[in-house]
Amino acid sequence: MTKVLSGMRPTGKLHIGHYFGALQNWVSLQDKYECFYFIADWHALTTGYETPPDFHTLRREMLLDWLTAGLDPKKSTLFIQSKNSAHAELYLLLNMITPIGWLERCPTYKEMKEELNDKDLSNIGFLSYPVLQTADIIIYDAKYVPVGKDQVPHLEISREIVRRFNYLYNADVFVEPEALLTKTPKLLGTDGRKMSKSYDNAILLSEDLKSVEKKIKQMKTDTNRKRKSDPGNPFICPVFGYHEVFSTKEEQEWVINGCKNAEIGCIDCKKVLIKHLFEFLEPLQEKRNKLDKEIDNIYEYLSESQEYAEKIASIKLEEAKKAMNL
Repeated sequence: MTKVLSGMRPTGKLHIGHYFGALQNWVSLQDKYECFYFIADWHALTTGYETPPDFHTLRREMLLDWLTAGLDPKKSTLFIQSKNSAHAELYLLLNMITPIGWLERCPTYKEMKEELNDKDLSNIGFLSYPVLQTADIIIYDAKYVPVGKDQVPHLEISREIVRRFNYLYNADVFVEPEALLTKTPKLLGTDGRKMSKSYDNAILLSEDLKSVEKKIKQMKTDTNRKRKSDPGNPFICPVFGYHEVFSTKEEQEWVINGCKNAEIGCIDCKKVLIKHLFEFLEPLQEKRNKLDKEIDNIYEYLSESQEYAEKIASIKLEEAKKAMNL
């Protein structure tokens, strides 16, 4: 069966951007492919090596949100990256054949260096991040990696490394991964910037509903609209982006016409959104609270999945070592 793989850095509780940007799609893929989804804690160290977080807590919080969203260890292989040493060993082997120039030109390297310019990212782990990413993917013979269109260039280095390995050792060891393009709605943060917990502008899947209501009421709108009597432009308003995800077509038309013609105020628009957000979040939170009580030890809960991932990875690692005469 064709395999799909993706992972997330453990950042703890997830927000609605994670849900619509990745999780919703991951859940749908479970019924079409053999899916591997992993908690990428080693990747977190490539940029956060100076002050490592409480990984135990972050892993648990993120796993609960995964399960709440519908990921199922009976359908997919869910595992923790750092608990599978085969990833690290293949990463070491791939580093032997990967030119430094490839890494320095990688879009991921350039973009993250600019975005995280307040951190010292002169470490080898950050530079060779794409090699670890490649090892994560190809050690399971994953054919597809679900990504957005803007992330396709980031996957190209993995394809290049596979081609180089197979050519150098005259062996068809690894599958060239391909992007599985997915359209996902982009929800901005409540301040109009990229949604991020570090910006304190995110709406968490497990967030108290009173807090959600307060955030939406304070949410940034069309800055050119000073008063209710001023016509607005919903298409430059972050709130309308939420309506496109949560509201019906009729409600969206009501917002567009009411805003453009100054027939409704921003608070009227937000009240409809708050209602839909509550309808979306309440059942998820009930499910999450139940899972939180039922799952005492996440490592025991994932043990079968983890063992399967280790088994598959160890077989592929041995093939790579054999090709390199090790």
